[in-house]
Amino acid sequence: MRTLLFSLLAPLLLALLMVAPACAGPAPLALDEGWEYRWGDSPFQDDGTPAWVGDATSQSEWQPIAFPSNPPGRGDNRHAWFRITLPAGEWRDPVLYIYSVDLITQAWLEDELIYQYGHFDARGEGRFAGWPWHMISLPEDFAGQTLYFRVFSDYTDIGLWGEVKLMERIDLLHYILERSAGELVVSAFLLLLALLAFIFAIVQGDRRSFFGIGLFALAAGSMLLAETQASQLLVDIPLLWDYLAAIGYYTLPVAMGLMLEHWFAAQGPTLLRRIWQLHLGYLVLAPGLALAGVIDLSSTFPTFDVLLLVTLLVMFTTIAVHLGTLNAEQKLIVTSYGLFALLLLIDMAVAHGLLPWRRVPVSAAALVFALAIVTITLWHYRHTQRELHRLNLSLEKQVAERTRALEEMVEKLQAYSYQDALTGLYNRRYFDELLQHEAAVARRHGTPLTLAMVDIDHFKQFNDHEGHEAGDTVLVGMGRVLTHHFRDADVVCRMGGEEFVIIMPGATAAIAEARLSELLEVLSHKRFRYRDRVLGPLSISCGIATFPEHAGDPLTLIGLADKALYSAKNRGRARVEIYA
Repeated sequence: MRTLLFSLLAPLLLALLMVAPACAGPAPLALDEGWEYRWGDSPFQDDGTPAWVGDATSQSEWQPIAFPSNPPGRGDNRHAWFRITLPAGEWRDPVLYIYSVDLITQAWLEDELIYQYGHFDARGEGRFAGWPWHMISLPEDFAGQTLYFRVFSDYTDIGLWGEVKLMERIDLLHYILERSAGELVVSAFLLLLALLAFIFAIVQGDRRSFFGIGLFALAAGSMLLAETQASQLLVDIPLLWDYLAAIGYYTLPVAMGLMLEHWFAAQGPTLLRRIWQLHLGYLVLAPGLALAGVIDLSSTFPTFDVLLLVTLLVMFTTIAVHLGTLNAEQKLIVTSYGLFALLLLIDMAVAHGLLPWRRVPVSAAALVFALAIVTITLWHYRHTQRELHRLNLSLEKQVAERTRALEEMVEKLQAYSYQDALTGLYNRRYFDELLQHEAAVARRHGTPLTLAMVDIDHFKQFNDHEGHEAGDTVLVGMGRVLTHHFRDADVVCRMGGEEFVIIMPGATAAIAEARLSELLEVLSHKRFRYRDRVLGPLSISCGIATFPEHAGDPLTLIGLADKALYSAKNRGRARVEIYA
């Protein structure tokens, strides 16, 4: 219930702390001297208080130590006690701040239990409960009293770790937020970068590389967020954050291995593949066993640290051997990862006591990695925009060219659909549509409309005698004569074979007869040529029908003109007949 309430109030608390001024009380006091330690666990008296608290007879058992962590001569010891006499000061709301504890602890102010983290069983042992920072409330009269810490740890380290400071509560919360702000920003930036990289992995072609970058950014961002002290103010479940940190930490070599395997694909990187697969197995197995209660999560870190050290050695040896095959972008990513890995190793050395405690700026290296990725992404974006602009121009040009070609094709198709292939005159299809139009105009305006049917006399015999090629030449020539002879308003069409029809809007039967009679005269002197030969004379027969003189419906003119044509044929050919 306390955890739930704190989680609900955490955002409001954070907002207030960001705007509230720091307390003007005493400056934080680092408790870095006056400590003593004692191996083992104190027996407890009948009233529940530890026997070692205030026991004057066992003072010789306490040994001085510079900082209450990892006393000498540990051996198989898993219990240790530490104590310090608290100094005086003008404190209004004093608290003791501890960066972390390995692994569970009780705090006794003289013979009063004032704080406990983790559960101690009857043997004084307990399971790992996470690595949170601790804020221990102190009474106003704490000055001069002895503060004892009972610690159990089956981990590689034992005791208090990092920092121990005496300070005002409000100052501590400001302290936590100030030191977490940068890490929160970097972690949020990395998580956003991971999202973008995964999106690129879906839509871009280089999926393996983008997926590796996204996985690395997600792992680093999750690890930084989980290890940021302010996360405990958001959700006060330390073990949850430690699991998230472990998963992020264990994922880093998997992500880098995927990227390197993809980049060195031409070299057949079997070893790199085996390494990231090994880490993937550890990523699944270690937290899984911890969740199942088989092992403590804390015990999975030392093994992974050794594995990571070997992995980094193999990875960077491979990179050094094949450095020449990497492009500039990949070298930038590798360099930023190298800085990140270096700070991880320093942080690892600090965690295992190989180096003095200090805050290692892992988030700064993560930010360098993120900025490297962003730089590459922006360059890719700029390059992509240029390519898209070039492709758009090319596409627009191609579309314009295709459109022009299509329009020309449509025009040609329309022409072919209305044009006689041999003579170039309009065909029967065009005639039918035009007659519908002209008939409607003639009816609407009451103007005359004349059709003249023209047929070449004895054309079959001519074809049999001269040949079909010569016949085609005559048809082409006849089409030209007809086109030149009639008015621009008149339309000459080839109906098929040797038969032609002329639509003459506004012309009477008499006008049409006069024009056709002139045509007969012209043709009597016309000689068509085929190759080097002059062909014999040809004549035509003509039939005329006019609206409204011969028909009440213009659409019936074609049948009437055809009857007039047959009449001309029957009466000796080479003549013009008007429908009667």
